[in-house]
Amino acid sequence: MNLQALFADGTLTPQTLMLMAMPVLGFILLLLAFATGGGKEKQFKNRVELVKTGRRTKSTEESKVSAKRSTSDSDNPFIDQLIKNALPKREQLRLRLQRAGIEAPLGRYLAICSIVGLGAMAASLLLKFVPPMASVFVGIIAGVALPHMVIGAMAARRQNKFVENFPDAIDLMVRGLKSGLPIGESIKTAGNEIPDPVGLELRRVTDAVRMGTKLEDALWDTSSRIELQDFKFFTVSLAIQSETGGNLSETLANLSNVLRGRRQLKLKIKAMSSEAKASAYIIGSLPFVVGFFIYLVNRSYVMKLFLDERGNVMLGIGGLMFLIGGVVMYKMVKFEI
Repeated sequence: MNLQALFADGTLTPQTLMLMAMPVLGFILLLLAFATGGGKEKQFKNRVELVKTGRRTKSTEESKVSAKRSTSDSDNPFIDQLIKNALPKREQLRLRLQRAGIEAPLGRYLAICSIVGLGAMAASLLLKFVPPMASVFVGIIAGVALPHMVIGAMAARRQNKFVENFPDAIDLMVRGLKSGLPIGESIKTAGNEIPDPVGLELRRVTDAVRMGTKLEDALWDTSSRIELQDFKFFTVSLAIQSETGGNLSETLANLSNVLRGRRQLKLKIKAMSSEAKASAYIIGSLPFVVGFFIYLVNRSYVMKLFLDERGNVMLGIGGLMFLIGGVVMYKMVKFEI
């Protein structure tokens, strides 16, 4: 299908008007995506530079730099108020973005979600895969689900990398404690030596302690942000040791061995369940693959499922059964350690 066919009869249909408006909306949202939050990020960098070096940059000389961390979602008060009213759980969304290693403001993230939704809506209109009104729901679902899945995948990959390098960081802390360094300096050394994301999170803990936060509070804040059992074990170990005393280096060395054992057990379970997961992926993808090839061979035959009410009922029942089967297969190959 091409755009010329949309104007073949000389009339403006709702489908045509939606396609005409999408490029304009997409351009506006693209500007918002890269225009929101820039000023606050620049002020934050200037504040950090001032605290670290004591030297004022050109921008800090022109304006007073606040020591209070900004919690705004963009540089526009109207957009901030709109996000505040539309997202009642925006703090959880901020934590989810931070867990994935993304420091972008919520205004930029929501603008990108809107662009993805508009793109999915335009693709469904051009391909005529669903009725014009249903394309709105396709755009909404795509704009919410696709960024959510991408952020989830990025967070999982970052957590796996953290778990892989965290025992090495603990071993480095143990060597620092045995050489006579306090735990704060040992964490600082590990943060400088271990690659990110472990080094980044440990440096944030050190920076928070420098700003006056207690070490235990800084560790709990980091633990709530990254949501990993391994780091919670580390935080609990330091909290108990600070209250009861004891050999901290020995405690952390035992913790490092436990974390390595947990990771080895996870890898063993992953290898043993790989065959079941491959079977689940193949079985789960068969309906979509077969439907796509039937669509290429006989398009009118497949479109009856979407254009006929009986076909919609069949799709609903099939989708529900597919969802139940997917959940069952996921539970079968999911193991908690």
